[in-house]
Amino acid sequence: MASSNGTATTAPLSITSRDNLPMKWFFGCKTWLHASIGSTGGTIGAIEQIGAPGLGSPYHTHHNEDEIFYVIEGSVRFVSGNNSWVAGPGSWAFLPRDVPHGFEVVGDTDARFLLMVTPAGFEAFVTELWEDAPGPPDMERVMECTGRYALEIHGPLPS
Repeated sequence: MASSNGTATTAPLSITSRDNLPMKWFFGCKTWLHASIGSTGGTIGAIEQIGAPGLGSPYHTHHNEDEIFYVIEGSVRFVSGNNSWVAGPGSWAFLPRDVPHGFEVVGDTDARFLLMVTPAGFEAFVTELWEDAPGPPDMERVMECTGRYALEIHGPLPS
């Protein structure tokens, strides 16, 4: 397949709308899968999430992919290595592989954000663990999956 400028592409054009995607729950957040290994030729995975204050991830390390967050609404606190910062709408955060990191929604309103990983792959961890109803994650199940995705969970997010 060739792109409009004549160069080869690795995946067909992929356009998604949250309105046409199933909504699931991951770590208590509403979650929509926008892009995956299959739809991007392995280049990028992308999920959209909406989380209430206090929701987020444990402190963890990815060994296969970098994470990029774009905050659309609300406020999110990011921790990466020894750094911590709060990001609001329009903010972008890069959390590199092999550096412990995590995030949590802060403030008194929900946050909506786009999480992208490169290369793709982490989104399969998300879809393996997502649920049809809200609730806390089954950490025993989470821990069973981490090895398949080269992830380490270190515990709660540092304050």
